[in-house]
Amino acid sequence: MLLDELKKANLQAMKDKDKDARSVLSVVLTKCQLLIVEANASGKPFEDPQVLEVIQKVLKELSDEKEGYSKVGNAERVASIAHQEEVIKAYLPKQLTREEIIEEINKLEDKSMPSVMKHFKANFAGKVDMSLVSQIARGL
Repeated sequence: MLLDELKKANLQAMKDKDKDARSVLSVVLTKCQLLIVEANASGKPFEDPQVLEVIQKVLKELSDEKEGYSKVGNAERVASIAHQEEVIKAYLPKQLTREEIIEEINKLEDKSMPSVMKHFKANFAGKVDMSLVSQIARGL
């Protein structure tokens, strides 16, 4: 399970004294633990697709944070965040390209925004950037 891989990587980062990797992996693991508690309370299983969602949300947060630091000229912090992004991107499956997204949208009968978003969320969870799908769907 992906969660086990993240725990091992976190332990290895601790041994390697890699503060950036350790901090981002800890954030992902903590968010997953909170979702596991919620899932257990509702009787639902917690599986890899939920872990991928957490990773994508953390990547989005890091991207926003990096943008803020680059605006104020803090190059050291930008480099640190870039390293954190690389660490957790390694756990994401290969993402669909822009062309693959367009091709998939063209296959759909109903190309309305809600239908397209629902299709990608159901069939490509963790394998596609939903903001990119939205942007492409609006442009078609």
